[in-house]
Amino acid sequence: MRRNVRAAASFALAWIGCFEAAWAQTPAAAPITRPTLVAQSTLNAADTAWMLTSTALVLLMTLPGIALFYAGMVRRKSVINTMASVVAISALVSVLWFAVGYSWAFTPGTGWLGNGSRLFFTGMDYLKDAGKVMVSHVAPNVPESVYSMFQLTFAVITAALVVGAFVERMRFSAMLLFIGLWSLLVYAPVAHWVWEPGGWLAQMGVLDFAGGSVVHVNAGVTGLVCAWMLGPRRGYGREAFEPFNLGLTMAGAGMLWVGWFGFNAGSAVAADGRAGLAMAVTHLAAATGAMTWMFAEWVVRGRPSLLGLCSGLVAGLVAITPAAGFVTLQSALLIGALAGVACYWGATGLKRLLRADDSLDVFGVHAVGGFVGSLLTGALASKAISGVEGSVTVQLIGLAAVFGYALVMTAALLLVTKVIVGLRVDERVEQAGLDIGQHRERLGT
Repeated sequence: MRRNVRAAASFALAWIGCFEAAWAQTPAAAPITRPTLVAQSTLNAADTAWMLTSTALVLLMTLPGIALFYAGMVRRKSVINTMASVVAISALVSVLWFAVGYSWAFTPGTGWLGNGSRLFFTGMDYLKDAGKVMVSHVAPNVPESVYSMFQLTFAVITAALVVGAFVERMRFSAMLLFIGLWSLLVYAPVAHWVWEPGGWLAQMGVLDFAGGSVVHVNAGVTGLVCAWMLGPRRGYGREAFEPFNLGLTMAGAGMLWVGWFGFNAGSAVAADGRAGLAMAVTHLAAATGAMTWMFAEWVVRGRPSLLGLCSGLVAGLVAITPAAGFVTLQSALLIGALAGVACYWGATGLKRLLRADDSLDVFGVHAVGGFVGSLLTGALASKAISGVEGSVTVQLIGLAAVFGYALVMTAALLLVTKVIVGLRVDERVEQAGLDIGQHRERLGT
């Protein structure tokens, strides 16, 4: 009897072993290549919580970060208009992003543009009773609603950055029409090229962790074209344009510094070691950029300034953005240092060479910093950290593509806007200030 029991047990164990072997040899589920409904239980709670936090941090960069940063640098008579522009852009781009922009940017389609599966708010399902939730193929561990909101904040801040190039002279209606068209026809396609796995620049191997080309070069070139086509502010170069309140600018810069942790570390799309490294290199590059701009200004002008420190920290943040998930802390130190010097020149010597009244140095800081950071990403990317090889040549091709597309399309959209509503306020409104002329509001005494 015992012999029979032992035989039966051996037979059962043998079958269990066969099943275990077969299970071990079963291939893992293929990665998803398009937005897909998955079981709620497959989501990563830590990743989702970090992405929710990062989304709030990046939105903080615009509201109120950019609003304060820019409002402190313009003249008193245009502070309200500057803030209103940032708030209106945030609202407008948000609606357009969910209606059209996200679908064009982050769904598979061609190498140039996504498909229409997310047009007009469709498809981002959460089915409570079925225990299902839609995830993006770009971020399969978090709900697609969270990922699309995270990317929305990038679309918002990129458009808001452009305001700094045309403050104090552009019609509010023209700004709304131009930015609306630009967010759909320039920002969304470029985001698809670089960040959607099927995008043609992504396929080429362009590295842009959090927006060196998609955000900063894109916004910087757009700002330069706006400055050229609108012309300089009346009195530019002949009279002093006194900033309203550099305390506001410093407060805005501080919010940008803190919010940038969500911008860069959030782009890891996970609460992991890469996000931690991205946060560390972001902080170090910002600090180094502030120091090198300060010292450059001290040498050239004989004294450091608060505005220079704020501009330098933003320069460091801009330049580390494309590299944040690819480089070491030592490389971040170099990137921040070079960005501080390069962007100081971009906002002074290069600005004079370009003969553009880029009012708040959108091109000099964001485009120049984006170029520096993107090229250094190609040179300094660590395969041990990122698992990919960098190439300066490939980075240069990507930068040239974004530069050329943004330049041509911005000029075309401004011409369309000029025909429909006109671009610039008249001389009387500009002289009195856009606060009164465009909004019939003014700051209290």
